[in-house]
Amino acid sequence: MAKKRVAVIFGGKSNEHSISLISASNIIRNISTDKYEIVMIGITKKGRWLLYTGDVDSIENGLWESNPDNVSCVLSPDPIHKGFLAIMDDGAVQHIKVDVVFPVLHGKNGEDGTIQGLLTLAQMPFVGCDLISSANCMDKDLTHIILEANKIKTAKWLTIKANEIDSINEFAKKADRELEYPIFVKPANCGSSVGISKTGNIDELIAGIKTAFSHDAKVIVEQGISGTECECAVMGNSSITASTVGEIAAANEFYDFDAKYQNAESKTYIPARNMSQEKIDEIREIAIKAYKVLGCSGLARVDFFCCENGDVYLNEVNTLPGHTKISMYPQLMEHFGLTLQEQTDRLINLAFER
Repeated sequence: MAKKRVAVIFGGKSNEHSISLISASNIIRNISTDKYEIVMIGITKKGRWLLYTGDVDSIENGLWESNPDNVSCVLSPDPIHKGFLAIMDDGAVQHIKVDVVFPVLHGKNGEDGTIQGLLTLAQMPFVGCDLISSANCMDKDLTHIILEANKIKTAKWLTIKANEIDSINEFAKKADRELEYPIFVKPANCGSSVGISKTGNIDELIAGIKTAFSHDAKVIVEQGISGTECECAVMGNSSITASTVGEIAAANEFYDFDAKYQNAESKTYIPARNMSQEKIDEIREIAIKAYKVLGCSGLARVDFFCCENGDVYLNEVNTLPGHTKISMYPQLMEHFGLTLQEQTDRLINLAFER
């Protein structure tokens, strides 16, 4: 039987570019070469698409971009092509047909529905959530609205848009009145905790909003939740499975970008410590419910706060969670009984199924 050809797309213009390189390297190493032929497509920070044929190690350390054999390429939106068009230096075009795409892209243009829309136009099977669910999960304001409508607890929040920046002081006063400190300020459409501030007074709140606006045109402010940070990995289309619950013990004041990827003192515990099976099952049920109401498919990691009084608050849903060696999603699924190679195989099959 001929091998299926899977295109792994990595990098991107997102501020999570470097994490995408590490996730993609880990995924590429764990795609069965007995079953699949791998095509590697890298997107530079400036947005240039390149067909890459070099060593996987050079993806992780960023050296892939300077490989002399790189060839410019584009994903054709025309369904007749079913893949990419590589553009040679002499202007010749090589057609690279693929069977499925694995977009290992984090953040903007990767998890927000952008590339999912392009792949849908091209009628290409792809791993992960579709355009609408990706957009709904990426935009933290929309996530809140949908979850609240479905009676899933989230933190109290308020939203401000860039065209309202002249009213930032009035907005901050409203948040100061209606929410309790600490108040977290977040760009509405960023991942990996980029651009997030923890604030303890109105001056810090205003400064945090300005910082968040440097990352996105919409900002949310959320009332802080005191509780154990925990995460659940979800996989499936119509038939959905959820892992056990993993616990985050952040080295920093909160689980920001540095605590996630750069501080070795941050710890993860699978399953979560001091959590009853009953509470784990409750969180798993909420994760599956959120996955369904947001329209997710393929995979997602659902993040929570579990409070001392037993209340569970959903924090956010990540539609293409990190797949580095220390990332929670692949670890949770390994605990569930799936090796990373089995995970990638199942995700590719789910793409074909949808």
